[in-house]
Amino acid sequence: MSPPYRADHIGSLLRPKELTQAFRARGEGKMSLAEFRKAQDAAVREAVAFQEALGLNVVTDGEFRRASYWSHWIDAIDGFSVGEPLFKFHDERGNEQSFTCPVCTGALRKVAPISTEEFKFLKSVAKAEPKITMPSPSTFHFWRGNRGLENSPYKSADAFFADLCAIYRQEIADLAALGCRYVQIDEVALINLADPDIRAKVKARGEDPEALTALYIKAMNEAVKGRPKGVTAAMHICRGNFKGRWLSEGGYDAIAERVFKEIDVDAFCLEYDTARAGDFKPLAHVPKGKSVVLGLVSTKTPALESAEGLVRRIEEAAKYVPKEHICLSPQCGFASTVAGNPVTLEDEKRKLALVVEVAKKVWGAA
Repeated sequence: MSPPYRADHIGSLLRPKELTQAFRARGEGKMSLAEFRKAQDAAVREAVAFQEALGLNVVTDGEFRRASYWSHWIDAIDGFSVGEPLFKFHDERGNEQSFTCPVCTGALRKVAPISTEEFKFLKSVAKAEPKITMPSPSTFHFWRGNRGLENSPYKSADAFFADLCAIYRQEIADLAALGCRYVQIDEVALINLADPDIRAKVKARGEDPEALTALYIKAMNEAVKGRPKGVTAAMHICRGNFKGRWLSEGGYDAIAERVFKEIDVDAFCLEYDTARAGDFKPLAHVPKGKSVVLGLVSTKTPALESAEGLVRRIEEAAKYVPKEHICLSPQCGFASTVAGNPVTLEDEKRKLALVVEVAKKVWGAA
């Protein structure tokens, strides 16, 4: 089999208590780098064994070496710092949650490994397919827009993305040279630009949502352009995932035609865990031969979905995409940051086991 798999998952896993304590101790200067690496190695070994025991044919390292899903990129690239975004997360009660985002402050230059060291260790302990996840290019621009470039040498977003996407192409080539066949790029901005409220905020800061959509589609294509043969590039479209909260609402209708038809990836990992995601009709725009990984299982709540309900929803989606090109997964990772979502390790296990169970029921294999 080749990626994506019938039973897939989006990457991050809840950090075990020992690892969160290690992150805290390291941040407080109470743990050496060698001790910290040892704690991470042990946690990754356990995470891989956990995933394989569930019957998953694809595994990640849980993103256990990262403080957040994008932190390793700014750690490895000169020219980035951390700032405040122009948006906030929220939940169904209207509670808001601030967060941090990358900000460009200098010319971009890779000075350390980004994902290659992660992959080498993951591959050394995994029997199943090792997958590497990475933030999308838009992650480094959207949250502050062009204001995020004000203290950089880049006079335009195009110039900024030219340098950034060159780093992506080299990173993917380096991963492929190590044997990586499966890369997932986590894209949040494009679906945010389908939300009327966020579009209004973008206009209020003096930017054009349609121009940004075109910019981010181009950047994604530049990032994966020329990827080595045998490497599957999947794009996960995410509405935000932070402590059970999200950034945007609304279906894929406003972006589906452009995103599905224009972006040169092999698979789309799509969030469909709540009614906020809309219906499956936009999947009619997915080009023939490309795969869709349906994120029908929520990582934001401990409530366990029913196997029958998931089978029924897969059948509904198959009206628009052939069933042989559909896979199943949770809608996002369980812990896009060290803090994780409001679910337990047991919840995580039950939900991933359900994905495997349903995949076997629908397709006869995970």
